[in-house]
Amino acid sequence: MTQAEKEQDNGKEKEKDREKEKEKEQQRGVKRPIAPPAIAEPQQEQIQSNFIIVIHPGSRTLRIGRATDTLPVTVPHVIARRHKQSGQARYEDSWLLREGLSKPESNEQRQNGLKMVDQAIWSKKMSNGVRRTPVSPEQARAYNCQIRPAVLDSSSRIKWTSTTHHPPYLVGEEALYVNPSDCYNIHWPIIRGQLNVHSGPGGSLTGVLADLETIWSNVIQKHLDIPLKDLKYYRCILLVPDIYNRQHIKEVVNLLLLNMGFSAIVVHQESVCATFGSGLSSACVVDVGDQKTSLCCVEDGVSHRNSRLCLAYGGSDVTRTFFWLLQRAGFPYRDCQLSSRLDCQLLQHLKETFCHLDQDISGLQDHEFQTRFPEAPALLYQVRLGDEKLQAPMGLFYPTTFGIVGQKMSSLQYRSQGDSEDPHDEHYLLATQSKQDQSSRSAADRKATSRTGGLDGEMSSQGGMGEISDLPRGCGSGGGGTQGDMDLGPAQGESLMGSGEVEEPISAHLSRKSAIMSQFESKALGLDKAILHSIDCCASDETKRKMYSSILVVGGGLMFHGAQEFLLHRIINKMPPSFRRLVDNVEVITRPKDMDPRLISWKGGAVLACLDTTQEMWIHQREWQRFGVRMLRERAAFVW
Repeated sequence: MTQAEKEQDNGKEKEKDREKEKEKEQQRGVKRPIAPPAIAEPQQEQIQSNFIIVIHPGSRTLRIGRATDTLPVTVPHVIARRHKQSGQARYEDSWLLREGLSKPESNEQRQNGLKMVDQAIWSKKMSNGVRRTPVSPEQARAYNCQIRPAVLDSSSRIKWTSTTHHPPYLVGEEALYVNPSDCYNIHWPIIRGQLNVHSGPGGSLTGVLADLETIWSNVIQKHLDIPLKDLKYYRCILLVPDIYNRQHIKEVVNLLLLNMGFSAIVVHQESVCATFGSGLSSACVVDVGDQKTSLCCVEDGVSHRNSRLCLAYGGSDVTRTFFWLLQRAGFPYRDCQLSSRLDCQLLQHLKETFCHLDQDISGLQDHEFQTRFPEAPALLYQVRLGDEKLQAPMGLFYPTTFGIVGQKMSSLQYRSQGDSEDPHDEHYLLATQSKQDQSSRSAADRKATSRTGGLDGEMSSQGGMGEISDLPRGCGSGGGGTQGDMDLGPAQGESLMGSGEVEEPISAHLSRKSAIMSQFESKALGLDKAILHSIDCCASDETKRKMYSSILVVGGGLMFHGAQEFLLHRIINKMPPSFRRLVDNVEVITRPKDMDPRLISWKGGAVLACLDTTQEMWIHQREWQRFGVRMLRERAAFVW
């Protein structure tokens, strides 16, 4: 008999002995200890990634798919809704146009911005050591004004979306190609990363949420082949902006769990998911989207609240600036209008095709493009361009070029307005912290007068402030309350959180901070300055060093040839001299793992679905029904 057979026989004998022992115990009436029911753990282990849907809603594009999918479904985040009444005036949310462009000083500001851009282009030498020779737009204009289009085909083969069966709504590409003469309103439910609530038709919070539900439900059924009645078997991971509106997030979670019927949800921030998707543990995440640019320093899966910054410009502003520069250079497609959906699409395509940030590409160059519109022939245009292709994307570094006047251009994380469903929010923490501070101060004063001459009180006070400052703002024992409506860099933060602040009346404290806030919000920081500001708001030099060595650029707004080298050059030139010695190498990452930067945050959401730590973050439908928004404070991976 072999050794293996002997071991097998021994195992069988031991099993028989155990069964006989059980029978004897049952006969004697011996009660064996009852094993605790292991229901929760097997349930956690049984969660399958193909039953988790990751939703990344963008201002212009929705990305949605199962966590197991290699790539998400990508559709324009737009809906066309049929008029309720015949003869009603059409309404359409603007795409490239925005408020603040038609002010008298807009053109002057645009011209000033362009002068700064031209100066920056001239001052940086090309790789061969020679300065660029500026190209006058008149040189291109003389040629472009003579261009007439060539007819490629009598029919463009592009058709308007058929509305003969009068559908109540159309979503995505179908909505983009609705004939303007049809009685449909066009809505983009998200603008600059937030819900597009406005005073026009369909702009109420209820209307915007209804648009989101219709778009998402339609895409889930049509592209993911999941019947809506089966969503009770699915879970959802929702990606939200780093600077979020609490009321809006609450309503969207309500929509997904109660209206659409998902069984559970995890809410997480785009910046943290971007680090998951790129495989980085820490990074300064720069998300350049179509409508907004957000920055945040992420360390080991935690978003530093102080470093969050949102800029109210993005890729669409570059597109609009490019159109203005094209017009100045005699753009041969003279019927182009920013109010036309299809013209906006064409301009986006031209920007992505022609624009770059490579200083070595100079001089006049000839290009061609086609126009294919419904009910029109396909046309081929020739166009000659010079510096316009470089000037437009440089608007991201000189935002005055966009000509936006009187608008809020920068946002910091603000304090919650409070929610009746969540009595233990940061307002409660602020109040309790103030009482604790007062009692600890009086105790310290008593000790100081009686024994040690104030040494103990001073030490305890310093220790308390140290603990608060080490926490994320708004976390723990009232850190967010102390900081107030905004988070600033270390130097400014010290002035707000100094020892004198405790004595200051709250009304005076808030009015002083609101004055600083309004001054900051009116400024349009360039992308390089915003990155330096975000990193400078980190707590320690070690964290700042990490961030400089890993600047991760995601989103589709900076996908220009030469962008990586251009951004790296500007950051190295502008970073504080003290850090040039400390940082071994500044690195800008624009395509981690050769992935499309537009998909990295979504991919990070898919990675999140597979992590063991995610099991503690699920908010189940029944829990949400019972406890509401309090579950976000308990389960969200970021400080709610």
